[in-house]
Amino acid sequence: MLNRFFASVECVKRRLNPLEAYLVVMSNAERAGGLVLAATPKMKSVHHIKTGSRMYELPTWDERIIIAPPRMKLYLKVNAMIQAVFRRYVPAEFIHVYSIDECFLDITGSHLLFGRTDEIVRKIQRDILEELRLYVTVGIGDNPLLAKLALDNVAKNRPDGIAEWRYEDVPETIWKIKHLEDVCGIGHRTAAHLKRMGIFSMYQLSQTPLPVLKSAMGVIGEQLYYHAHGLDYSRLNEKYVPVNKSYGKSQILEKDYHVPAEVEIVIREMVEEVAMRLRQNHVDTSVIHLSVGYSKYSIKKGFSHQAKIPSTNSSHALIPYFLELFRRYNEREPVRSIAISCGKITLKAGLQLNLFEDVNRTLNHEQLEVTVDKIRMRYGFKSLMHASSLLNGATGLKRSEMVGGHKG
Repeated sequence: MLNRFFASVECVKRRLNPLEAYLVVMSNAERAGGLVLAATPKMKSVHHIKTGSRMYELPTWDERIIIAPPRMKLYLKVNAMIQAVFRRYVPAEFIHVYSIDECFLDITGSHLLFGRTDEIVRKIQRDILEELRLYVTVGIGDNPLLAKLALDNVAKNRPDGIAEWRYEDVPETIWKIKHLEDVCGIGHRTAAHLKRMGIFSMYQLSQTPLPVLKSAMGVIGEQLYYHAHGLDYSRLNEKYVPVNKSYGKSQILEKDYHVPAEVEIVIREMVEEVAMRLRQNHVDTSVIHLSVGYSKYSIKKGFSHQAKIPSTNSSHALIPYFLELFRRYNEREPVRSIAISCGKITLKAGLQLNLFEDVNRTLNHEQLEVTVDKIRMRYGFKSLMHASSLLNGATGLKRSEMVGGHKG
């Protein structure tokens, strides 16, 4: 793991030591609710500011604190440089990118060339520190699960940033983890479910009979049982390809939308982006899904509905279906979040027509959309946009300049 990756990159760009600087990467810092995306170790140890903290929690009286806006394109560029270092020691197929700041590496086949596990780890740490000035923490294990748990629970707090957990260590490592939420894969809801069953620690989880967990939680319960014993049979070079994936997009709006027409503009923009991805992958969808979340001040939560449609990847065809779902189920409440998805994906076999369609018009629509896709892929999504994207409520123009929901 790259220690506080976003914050470390910002420190290096400012010629600061990431371990000594007081810096936070924050989105929407002009607002009291601005969100901390990353913070340096000093911010956490001295001011208790960490990822998820808010602007109003920041001790603004400390003049040493630097507030940096996120630069996602820069972080992706640095991530690519780090991946290049990994590939010196491990083939690409034995690297699994877990997130922008975490990777799994299977170094089983690298020992003859580069030495023991600890030697390879230190070489990677040294290369990244010397070339990029970034500190790396490492969890070592007999499988990805043990490596991840060693990283999260021990390595991050050690001076050398290295921790090693093996199968034989499970009683002294995994079983000693006090909080269920400190284990990857166990969120607040899963932990709450386990606690209702009288399970409050990893040791208790490991001693719960498998049939009991499976009966209460299904496949998840079975997985948790094996994880409590340090068992993980996944192999990094065996990539899982879902049989029937879906394509989707979601966004939390910057404000409550009280005018349905403005919500429809956002839905149109989102559908266009998803439809472009369908066409790029030469697939069609025959099931669409729309979820709308209302304002936190509303007494209603929102709605989530899907519909079967004729197989298509056309923006022109998909937009009316999504708008129909919205108009049918919208309850005139202020909207704060929107999510769309296209499921039941199939490879595009050809163009389907019916007796009531104008063949030339349909073909022209398809050719126009392909042409627009090519222009957007080369010059960016905002190079060709509908005039409605200039109206109140539209978000496409602003979001086209963002990466991962933040300014590039």
